[in-house]
Amino acid sequence: MKIISYSIRDDEMPALKAWKSQHPDVEVQVESENLTPETASKAQGADAAVTFQQAPYTKEVLEELQKLGVNKLSLRNVGIDNIDLPVAEKLGFQITNVPVYSPNAIAEHAAWLMGRLLRRVPEYDAKIKQRDLRWAPEIGREMRMQTVGVIGTGHIGRVLINILQGFGAKVVCYDIFQNPEIKAADLYVDSLDELYQQSDIITLHVPSVKENIHMINADSIAKMKDSVIIINVARGDLIDTDDLLKALDNGQVAAAGLDVYEKEVGIFNKDWAGQPVPDANLEDLFRRQNVIVTPHTAFYTETAVENMVQKSFDASLQLIKGETPDTLVKY
Repeated sequence: MKIISYSIRDDEMPALKAWKSQHPDVEVQVESENLTPETASKAQGADAAVTFQQAPYTKEVLEELQKLGVNKLSLRNVGIDNIDLPVAEKLGFQITNVPVYSPNAIAEHAAWLMGRLLRRVPEYDAKIKQRDLRWAPEIGREMRMQTVGVIGTGHIGRVLINILQGFGAKVVCYDIFQNPEIKAADLYVDSLDELYQQSDIITLHVPSVKENIHMINADSIAKMKDSVIIINVARGDLIDTDDLLKALDNGQVAAAGLDVYEKEVGIFNKDWAGQPVPDANLEDLFRRQNVIVTPHTAFYTETAVENMVQKSFDASLQLIKGETPDTLVKY
């Protein structure tokens, strides 16, 4: 049995070496390059491929893999929106992802973004670089005085609720799939509009499905409190960036913490030092002192990386053996 692994980073190697030591009968071919139409040829002789969401998996990529007899693809991440799924289905691909690896990593990152924005940290950082050590006018807000609207109460949302309640914040939630414990605690509101109206901070923890794309837009922002803070550590396309920028301009949105961006594929996790980032809206966000952008690093902890490697390779091996992993993506 042979698995080719694309986009392998140095920080993943300890976990990969540990997995290989536990499966000596499996040959693992390690490639640092992304899976592209050109690098797909390296999968010659492999039974399956493990990869990471760093590039679009287009019709060309999938067809190149299929020509080599590889139609088993295991992602070391949650998102599958970079895959041309209709083509993958037509070509008979079996795809797995890692929907749960470390909810704490992402929930904590969301909380850090909230805290930094509430206490005006980016603005103070800019002042301190100029040796301006005056307090005003960047007065902060306390977390315990905020109502935080949590949209999506899956694994990550539930961890974040506990963190926020530990700070003393009031939490309101919305999810079309309600969790019994959260329902029993009477945290759910009946509609997104109700959550928008109540929340000082809104944080997104839902998947990128058709119904959710651009759920944060001019219309939804108009229903929110003035000076709301928006946090997105889920998927970039949940927010209409053009509408967010307009709301930041007119003050409807006081601040935003963004770990994801709707056009991040091909931009995030690259070094753009000395050259402009090829996205005007992203550059606009960078320039704003009331916006924090992190390059999709909410997941990026030692614990999460280890889990992502182990679970993706376990799933890949199951596919090769003809078994059905519980992380199989349904078309």
